[in-house]
Amino acid sequence: MMMKKRIYCTYCGGSLALEKEGEVMRDFCPECKVFYYDNPLPVASVIVVKNREVLLVRRKFDPQAGYWCLPMGFAESGESIETAALRELEEEAGIKGKITGFVNIESGYSEAYGDLLFVTFEAEWTAKEPNAGDDAADVGFFSFSKLPELAFPSNLNAIKSYLLEKEEYWAIIDSFSKVISTEEGKIPLTDYLSGKLIRIVEKNAEVISNRWLEDVRVNHTTKMYAKFDAASSLERNKTVIRQFRKWLAGKFSNHEIRDFYQKLGADRKAEGFALSEVLSALSLTRKHIWDFSLTQGMWNRTIDIYMAMELERHMLIFFDKAAYHFSVGYENT
Repeated sequence: MMMKKRIYCTYCGGSLALEKEGEVMRDFCPECKVFYYDNPLPVASVIVVKNREVLLVRRKFDPQAGYWCLPMGFAESGESIETAALRELEEEAGIKGKITGFVNIESGYSEAYGDLLFVTFEAEWTAKEPNAGDDAADVGFFSFSKLPELAFPSNLNAIKSYLLEKEEYWAIIDSFSKVISTEEGKIPLTDYLSGKLIRIVEKNAEVISNRWLEDVRVNHTTKMYAKFDAASSLERNKTVIRQFRKWLAGKFSNHEIRDFYQKLGADRKAEGFALSEVLSALSLTRKHIWDFSLTQGMWNRTIDIYMAMELERHMLIFFDKAAYHFSVGYENT
C-alpha cells in the first residue's frame, strides 16, 4: 500500500498547489492561504523482559504480516507517547505494564504512512497474562540470542540499544550471584568479572612483590625482614600471589591453604620471626596487591568499580584464611 498524495484542501475542497515556504516546498491552498505540514507520525514500542527474554508479538496484518515485532503502534491525538506504548502493550500482548525507562528514538519511513518517528520504552510487566490481541497472531518471550526475524529495523536497533545499556548491569549481577552463592575456589576464575584484574595482578607479581619487599624491610612492624635474605623473601611473596590466583581458579583448595600456611607458620617460628611480624607482612601483601590494582584504570566505569570491589572481597577471604592457618601452625609448634 502506497501513501496517497494530498490533492484537495480539507477546508474549502479546492485544488492544492505547491508553494515554497522558506526553503521547503509544501502543499498550499491558494483560496484559504493555508500551508499543509507533513510531520512524522509517532510510533510507540515497548520492551518487556522476563528472565532475560523479550516479549514479542507476531503481526496478523500488513505491513509485514507473519513477522515478529515489539508491541507497538501509533500514538493517538490527546495521549502521551508513554500512554500509547502501554496501551499498545495491553492491546497487542494482553498485559499491563509500567514504563521504567527510555530506550531509544529513531526516524524511519513507510510507503504506507510516510515519515515515522519510532520511540521505544522499557516497561515492567505488572498485571494480566500474555495473550495475543486483535492485531496479533501470537505472543511469546524470546531469548535475545535466538530472536526470530523482526518485522522492522527500528525494533532490532532498539533491542541492540537495550542490550548495550544492560550489558554491564547483567554482568555485575551474574558475577555477584556467584560471589554470594558459591565459595571461592569452586568455580572457574573466568566466571568472575574480577578474573581479568586478578590475572593482571599475577602477571605483575614481580612488580608487586618488589614494592612489598621495599616496604617490609623498612616497616617498623616487620623488622625481622630487614635481616632476612631479600631474594628469599621476594620469592615467598610471589608464591603467595600465585596461590591467591590459583585458589580463585579452583587449583589451590582450602585444604591446601590449611596445610601450606600451617607449615609456613611453623617454619617462620623456627626462623625466628615473631607472629605479629609475619601477619603484618601478609597484610602488606594484600595492601600492595590492592595499591597496584588502583593503578589499572578501574574507576572509569561502574563495572570497573565493581571488579575492584569483587577483588577486594576475594582478597579478604583468602588472606583471612591464610592468616588464621599461619597462626595455628605458629602456635602449635
